[in-house]
Amino acid sequence: MDYKQQLLDRLHNRTATVGIVGMGYVGLPLAVEFARAGYRVVGLDLNQQKVDQLNAGVSYIPDVSTETLAPLVETGCLRGTTSYADLAEADTISICVPTPLRKTKDPDMSYVIDAANNVATVCHAGMLVVLESTTYPGTTDEVVLPRLLSNGLKVGEDVFVAFSPERVDPGNPVYGVRNTPKVVGGVTPACVEVVTALYEPAVDHVVPVSSTAAAEMVKLLENTFRAVNIGLVNEMALMCNRLGVNVWEVIDAASTKPFGFMPFYPGPGLGGHCIPIDPLYLSWKLRALNYTARFIDLASEVNTQMPYHVVTMVMEALNDEGKALHGSTIGVLGMAYKRDIDDVRESPALDIYELLENKGAAVSFNDPYVASVRLSGERKASSVEMTAEWLAAQDCVVIVTNHSAYDVDFILSHAKVVVDTRNATKGHTGTARIVRL
Repeated sequence: MDYKQQLLDRLHNRTATVGIVGMGYVGLPLAVEFARAGYRVVGLDLNQQKVDQLNAGVSYIPDVSTETLAPLVETGCLRGTTSYADLAEADTISICVPTPLRKTKDPDMSYVIDAANNVATVCHAGMLVVLESTTYPGTTDEVVLPRLLSNGLKVGEDVFVAFSPERVDPGNPVYGVRNTPKVVGGVTPACVEVVTALYEPAVDHVVPVSSTAAAEMVKLLENTFRAVNIGLVNEMALMCNRLGVNVWEVIDAASTKPFGFMPFYPGPGLGGHCIPIDPLYLSWKLRALNYTARFIDLASEVNTQMPYHVVTMVMEALNDEGKALHGSTIGVLGMAYKRDIDDVRESPALDIYELLENKGAAVSFNDPYVASVRLSGERKASSVEMTAEWLAAQDCVVIVTNHSAYDVDFILSHAKVVVDTRNATKGHTGTARIVRL
């Protein structure tokens, strides 16, 4: 039987059923676009609460509105499940599970391995399996593929396997799944043909590459590019601080050059699901090949030190007021890793909060998107209301995340000292003394 042509026909006439493993910030937006393209979509997640919300047509992801999700659920185009058995009839399965780092900064592949093992139990002839989770080059061929072939299926003939890196940018109002080009790499040319046919109805532009390893490397290059350049500009901020130069002014002026320069901006450290983590996957892989990824390691070192630099800024700002950090009240504005989202994964604000606490400060935070956070030792901290009284009660306020909801003039009118790590106070004035990164 020509399984490839059979699958292509089902993809082209939209009779294919698409399965997605992982209904988080990557999987749910992808599921929505597949459903809008005309596929019947089954989304799997082991979190029963997420599945219940999905099946009720209620979105739990800021980038997907309930108004968009509900009609797709109501018409039967999209449904959720916690059982892999419900994916047995799927024609394609996309794996969108987390790939975090262990405390040793080695890749934690447990989620990918668990998903691959479970997908293997429902894998059948004529199925396409796509890994979307960001990982090191070689993962698709070395980790996923052998599990899918364990029942005698032949890749490129019976079953089709590919890698397509997710490129989700949470909170981005311009670029989403549909208008962000989709890179795809297959184990064989037939796999590339099939995975291209899957994505073409759901995204505006598909970009095929020669192999799964090349596709895996694309994502790592993208995020390493950002991590290294952020590390460079963070070090530039440290150097400007020593020289008594305003780094923000320098960047703005350099940005007027119409060629050969791309502005990056310093900050309190790296956060999120990709940039602090993905380059270290590549660094780890290269160590096994006796190669040191020096740019990656150095950038990681600089970026991970930025929360400590922020704490030093707070200490110096208080010292100028004749106060010690120990015993002072510190208000942190923003716990999310970037503006206007609720994601605190790897957020430098968490490090800053605990470093300040460890030095004896009484710390509280406000974030309009984050109700509470978990700290070390199973402790929990909850967001407080940002009132004039709360601001006035703080010996120092630290702007870590520049949410657009923050009224900077209000903050500067009631706080005593503001340490601004995001240049949020540019163009604003008030009675507060401002210390900028």
